[in-house]
Amino acid sequence: MTLTELKYIVAVAREKHFGHAAEACFVAQPTLSVAIKKLEEELGVTLFERGGSEVSTTPLGAQIVAQAERVLEQTAAIKELAKQNKDPLVGPFRLGIIYTIAPYLLPPLVKTLIDRVPQMPLVLQENFTVKLLELLRQGELDAIVVALPFPDQGLVVQPVYDEPFVVAVPEHHAWATRKSVSSDELKSETMLLLGNGHCFRDQVLEVCPDVARFSTSNDGIARTFEGSSLETIRHMVASGIGITVLPRGSVPDMQATDGMLRYIPFSDPVPSRRVVIAWRKSFTRGAAIDAVRDALLSCELNGITMLPDEPSTET
Repeated sequence: MTLTELKYIVAVAREKHFGHAAEACFVAQPTLSVAIKKLEEELGVTLFERGGSEVSTTPLGAQIVAQAERVLEQTAAIKELAKQNKDPLVGPFRLGIIYTIAPYLLPPLVKTLIDRVPQMPLVLQENFTVKLLELLRQGELDAIVVALPFPDQGLVVQPVYDEPFVVAVPEHHAWATRKSVSSDELKSETMLLLGNGHCFRDQVLEVCPDVARFSTSNDGIARTFEGSSLETIRHMVASGIGITVLPRGSVPDMQATDGMLRYIPFSDPVPSRRVVIAWRKSFTRGAAIDAVRDALLSCELNGITMLPDEPSTET
């Protein structure tokens, strides 16, 4: 039995799919499948029920996966204990950030940390929330910057900022000169959304659930389209395909009138998301966490309210 095999079974249990688990572990699917089969033969038990499009964990397999998660977390803690006598601000800090935050937050964050703690270089990972949580649990990341809520336990969470949402429309759209838009009005428009896996997509659908309900018009034409990134969607909106909802941090200038887009605030209550930094309870480089969070709070993002006095909580 190896730690790698334990990582594999934890990944399959979370993803419920061998292919997706292999992607999360950055290995080929045959490599992961062979390793899990070998572990099952060594233990003499079946960990997963294979069949159909989704893999399920057997009752005994669920107990073994839970124990594997604890082993992996304790392994990461051992590595951290070995560093206790060293300067916590010396050496790489492995930070994960979700796709809809990274392009806008990383430039000022990296510059600030280079200025303040040049001896602690950032090792960065952009990914979906669920995969960043897995890497954090396995000790592959030291902390992650994500939006609430997220499905995980045993982490310390500290708020960084609240981020309102805004509506983006083509420059010749009927709403282009509006002062505000209500979430209820979105259901009448062709909406451009991020694809499955992006937590921001889910947050937008929470703001306007009718977008999903009315995703097809009466004549059968799709009225909701998906893009792979916020920038792809921004360009699609500029071309006149539809409208979208964006996080405020991705909009450099709400008043810009020289491009092909117009940005409109939501009317009250303004939908928003809370962005946090999260790390394992067992992580021992507290000074490094403080340095990263202080750097995050010093970043200037248009329209963003930083939360310097919010206390940390445990999940």
